[in-house]
Amino acid sequence: MVRSLKTLVLIFVVFALCACNRNKAIEIPISEFLKNPEKTSFKISPDGKYVSYLKRYNEIQNIFIQSIASGKEVMATSFSDFSVSGDYTWTYDNQILFSQDNLGDEHPMQVLDVNTLKIKTILSEGQAKVRILNKSRATPDIITISMNKRDSANFDVYRLNIKTGELKTYLVNLGNITEWLVDADAKIRLIKATNGVDETILYRANDKSKFRVIIKNNFRNYVRLIAFTGVKKNFYALSNVGRDKTAFVEINAENGQEERVIYANNNADILRADYSKMKQRLELVSWEEAKPQKHFFNAEIKAIYQNLYKQLSGNELNISDRDTAENRFIVSTYTDRSRGAVYLYERLSNTLTKLTDNSNINPGELCVKTPISYTASDGTVINGYLTLPLVDDKTNLPVVVIPHDGPFGSRDSWNYNLDVQFLANRGYAVLQINYRGSSGYGKVFYSAGFKELGGKIQQDITDGVNWLIAQKIANPKKIAIYGHGFGGFSALYGISFNPKLYNCAVIQDGLINLFTYIKTAPPFYQPFLQKMYATIGDPEKDADQLRSISPVFHSDKPKVPIIIFQNLKAQRANINELEHYIRELQRRNIPVRYLPSKNQRGSIGSEKKRMQNYADIEKFLDNNMHVKP
Repeated sequence: MVRSLKTLVLIFVVFALCACNRNKAIEIPISEFLKNPEKTSFKISPDGKYVSYLKRYNEIQNIFIQSIASGKEVMATSFSDFSVSGDYTWTYDNQILFSQDNLGDEHPMQVLDVNTLKIKTILSEGQAKVRILNKSRATPDIITISMNKRDSANFDVYRLNIKTGELKTYLVNLGNITEWLVDADAKIRLIKATNGVDETILYRANDKSKFRVIIKNNFRNYVRLIAFTGVKKNFYALSNVGRDKTAFVEINAENGQEERVIYANNNADILRADYSKMKQRLELVSWEEAKPQKHFFNAEIKAIYQNLYKQLSGNELNISDRDTAENRFIVSTYTDRSRGAVYLYERLSNTLTKLTDNSNINPGELCVKTPISYTASDGTVINGYLTLPLVDDKTNLPVVVIPHDGPFGSRDSWNYNLDVQFLANRGYAVLQINYRGSSGYGKVFYSAGFKELGGKIQQDITDGVNWLIAQKIANPKKIAIYGHGFGGFSALYGISFNPKLYNCAVIQDGLINLFTYIKTAPPFYQPFLQKMYATIGDPEKDADQLRSISPVFHSDKPKVPIIIFQNLKAQRANINELEHYIRELQRRNIPVRYLPSKNQRGSIGSEKKRMQNYADIEKFLDNNMHVKP
């Protein structure tokens, strides 16, 4: 009888252990989540003979070049101080233009001759920021750039000879010009000027003509320039003028009148339009509903994408670069559970060659990101994403809410997110909310967030948490909020003004003072200040409102544990007021851990610090979320 009882107990223990194991996912080491891809920033040479990419040498990202024919790899740069920036570009005569990431210090433009591997500096203008606007096959030695050399608040346009370094002024910015459209002959005929509130588009027939106004809008309405159509003087644009959802349209440059809607979607803004300058043809538009969507205009490109989707089933994908003949393409993929891979696609042979795998974790061990929607307390439909851990019981779960940064012109999407997958792997349900003011849902929804940083935007987040509780998914006693930038603002706001809703908060470079955020805008952002006043608040006219919602003025309100990570080199951070805020919390005996960092991006120290930060987040949440019922 005793032996039978022992046998039953043993069977029960084994069964319980098996059930426990079934209810808990395999815990993936933090290092696996943070492991950087071996190669990044793939480009293809215009002649289709080479693939270039960034790869580590001496722990610094350098340019490497691989022959497509032989597969031979050559290290083209060997920097050991600062990494090469990912926005490098090939010229039409086999040279590579690049700069290094110097974090606000001097970052001269350099040119690499691919045949000799010799490097020379062609432009060094101190801390002036440089953007490449155009390169031309007709004049491969001449590129068009914009640069705020003359005035830090305004970018002028120049012609730069990359062989001689000769720099010629092409177009002086007479005030608040923020965008230029270059035609097929490398001439600028359309420009956009803005003071942040009002937007003006101007046109000229040629370089000898004066620019004249053809379109005027305010910041709620916009026309985003894409390309000249090649027919009459018309151009393609993304526009929400006269409609809620942004559409892809054709506009007459002579009078600014919209001639036709080429493509529109009733549910979402058209976000992107692909136009081939080489073939001078329209290819596709894309937008996001629950998941990314595309509509094709060109049969050849459509066939290429359809073929790629068949070979890479289950992946979302984009062509990121191509050779001049459009026979070879760089293709990037991803899913919600994978950072994806990069491939070389050769159209003539219909072959795919994997160049690198960005994801080192089996997607089957990660968690599905599910689109969700709920109705906010005022009746507005709010969309977002919910990622549940790999557990049998999907109810009464600990939850981490991650409000996205922004707040405007940003959103969460169906894609791979390191934070989401890391937290879900640790057993947390993760809620992402596209609160009002998020982009992609139309003008009405976007505008509904204006001056609501401490109002309806935060209520949308609160309503999302309450919806999750009502669905029995969230354990109301185990909810954390975690944010970066404006998401950090939302996290601090949440624990300050909804103190009973959250157990704890994780803040990364959080925005704590709206006055400071507005007043520390860099000089080149000055044209957008008026828009900031209209969407966030005017520091003078709306001072009471900004003070009432900025966390720095409410250190008396938080009652739960907080962990704060702060990059001391962050451009718009006021470290003194942050540390004063932390001291006030500590004076009230609020458990707060402050982890400042001075490490520069791309350095060994920053990667080690990042690894430690995630270990600290894991321990912090584990200590504060596993409360007794």
